Amino acid sequence: MDSFLILLVFDANNRLLVRLSPDGFTGPSYFAENGVFAGDPAVDLVEQVLGVPGRAHLLTQANIADQSVDIYCALCSEGVAEAFYMSLDQLDEKIEAGEIRPSPVLIEALKAIEPHLVRIPYLDFSETEYIYRFRNAKERNSGVYVDQQSEALYQSELCRAIKAARRTKEKKSGAPAILDFGAVSYVIPSHFGFCLGVQNAIERAYETVASNPTKRVFMLSELIHNPFVNEDLLARGLRYLQSDKGLSICEDGSLTADRNDPKALWNQLTGEDIVIIPAFGATNEDKVRLLRRGLSIRENDATCMLVEKVWKAARRYAEDGYTVIIHGKSEHEETKATFSNSSSYGPALMIRNMAHAELLTKVIQAEGAEKTRLFEESFKGLYSKGFNPEVDLEKLAVVNQTTLLRNETLSIIEFLRAFMVQRYGEAQVAEHLWSKGKGDTLCYATQVNQDALQKAVEESIDAALVVGGKNSSNTFQLYRVCEQRFGENAHYIQSEANIRSAESIEHYIFPYQLTETPQVSDVVRPFLDSTTSPKRILLTGGASCPDGVIQQVIHKINSFFPEESIRSIESILEAFEAES
Repeated sequence: MDSFLILLVFDANNRLLVRLSPDGFTGPSYFAENGVFAGDPAVDLVEQVLGVPGRAHLLTQANIADQSVDIYCALCSEGVAEAFYMSLDQLDEKIEAGEIRPSPVLIEALKAIEPHLVRIPYLDFSETEYIYRFRNAKERNSGVYVDQQSEALYQSELCRAIKAARRTKEKKSGAPAILDFGAVSYVIPSHFGFCLGVQNAIERAYETVASNPTKRVFMLSELIHNPFVNEDLLARGLRYLQSDKGLSICEDGSLTADRNDPKALWNQLTGEDIVIIPAFGATNEDKVRLLRRGLSIRENDATCMLVEKVWKAARRYAEDGYTVIIHGKSEHEETKATFSNSSSYGPALMIRNMAHAELLTKVIQAEGAEKTRLFEESFKGLYSKGFNPEVDLEKLAVVNQTTLLRNETLSIIEFLRAFMVQRYGEAQVAEHLWSKGKGDTLCYATQVNQDALQKAVEESIDAALVVGGKNSSNTFQLYRVCEQRFGENAHYIQSEANIRSAESIEHYIFPYQLTETPQVSDVVRPFLDSTTSPKRILLTGGASCPDGVIQQVIHKINSFFPEESIRSIESILEAFEAES
C-alpha cells in the first residue's frame, strides 16, 4: 500500500489554510505522496510549502481511499497563493451552503483530525512544558489591577507585612502571626490568600482587558471563585460565557442550558473576540468549540500549571494502562476539566469521597450483570464514554482536585491499597494500583495553606473566620479544619459585610454533599460574647481571597471596640517591619 502525506496549517486563531485547486475544489494546505516529498516532513515540510521556517507535527494517521495517510499539522500565519485561512465552523457552513466544493481528501482529513483538534493550539509544546508557568517576583505585574478603582480590594499594608515576616518560604509554612490591637488580637497563618496560580490568572485577565480596549474580552467562566474579583473585572468590560455550572450566559445575563441558543454569548463569538481560559482550566469540548470558531486559545490560556500537572500525571497513568480515578467534586470546573482531559487518554472515573471509594471496591468484587448494575447505579454520569467495569477496574491510579484536603485523598489511596492487598496480595499491588511517587496530586499552595492553618488552630481563640467565595472549594476545606477544632465558633464568610455586629455573624453553609444540600445556605450565629474583655480571633482567607478583604474584616471587627482600646495599624506595621 502506498503512503501519502497531508499538511494542515493553522494560524494563531486556529483557522485552517485551505487551497483552491485548478478544478475548483478546495483542498488541504498540502497533499503529496511521501515519495514525492524530499526531506524530513517534520523539519522541512513547512519551509518547502510556505517558504518560511517551521516545524510540522504528525497529528494522526488515517486510511483515505484505501491509502495510508500521514496527517501533519503546523502552526504558521504565512499565506500562499491561491489559499486562504478559514475557521473550521466557517468552512463547514460554506460547504453546507454549497459555496465551497471540498476535495474528498480534505473531507477525510478533517474527519481524521476531529478527535485530535484540542492538541492543535499546543503543537509546539513538549510533554514537560507548561502553558502558563508561574511568574517570578520580577515578572509580577500587580500594578495592572491594583489601581484607584480596585485598591481597596487588592491592597493591604497589614497583609503585605505579615507575608514578608512569616511567609519566608513559598512552599513551607511558618508560625502564625499575632496582630495585637489591644482589645482584640488576630491569629493569622503564615500562608493565606492568593496563590501563585490565582495571581497569574488575575494578571492575565487584567492585562488582556487593558491591552485590547477595542475588542470584546470574555472569560470562559468565572476567573476565580471570588465574587468581588469577578465583579471588578465585569466593571472593566470583561464578560463571562458560562456559569460555574456550565450553563451558557445570554446577552441579557440570563442562563440557558441550550448550547445552540442564538442568544447565548457562546454563539455570538467572532474571530475578533478574545476568550480567556480561567485558572481551573477548560474541558476539551469547550476548547474545541473555541478552536472551531477561529479564536486564539493558547495565548489566552490561564490554566494553573499545578492543574496542568495533574493532567500530565493522568496522561502518564493512562498511557501505562491504568484507569484514572479522579477524587473531586464532579460539578467543579477543575474536576470537569481534569475528567475531560483524562478521558481523552483512557478510562476515567470521578469519585467524591471515601463512601464513593467504598462503593468502588464493592463494584470490583461483584460479578457479571450485578457488577454492571451496581457500577451504573453508583456512578451514573461520573465515568468516561465506553467505560467497561469488567476490564477497566483492574488497574487504578488516583489523581485529585487540587483544592481538596490532602489527607482525604491519601486516605482514599490507602483504602484502595489495602483492598488491593487483600484481593491480589502484597506482591501484586503495583500491578493494580499506581504505587510510584507520593501518591497524590494536590498542589503545594493548597497544602501549605492547610499546613499553616493547622499550626494556627493550635492557638487559643474565641472565634475563627475563614474568608472566601461561596463556591470556593479550597476555602471550604480551610473552614473544615477550623470547624473540626472550634465547632460553631468557626465561621465561613465572604467579606466584612457578613459580620452583622459584635454579637452576630452570617455564616455560610457550604453544600459539600449534593444530596444533602441545606435548604438555607446562610444562617445567623452568635459571634463574640462581649467586647468588654480582650478577644482573640483566628483569621484566614482562601486562595482566591484578596488581601484587601482580609484587612476590611479586621477594620470591621476593630470598630466594635472602644477606639481608645485599639492600637493603630501604624504601630502594628512597625512591629512587623522590625521583625522582617
